[in-house]
Amino acid sequence: MSSNKDLRRAKHAAYEKKEEEKGKKVVYIIFGALIILAIIFMIVSFGIFD
Repeated sequence: MSSNKDLRRAKHAAYEKKEEEKGKKVVYIIFGALIILAIIFMIVSFGIFD
């Protein structure tokens, strides 16, 4: 029984690590999109394209 428990713990730890990496990637994408939108807003608000 102990080996099954250890295996489940190892799988759970690997799953948590993978999910954490996915979460970080999503956060970076969201912040990148916000920065790009802010730059576009600055360009439009200063009237470069007028």
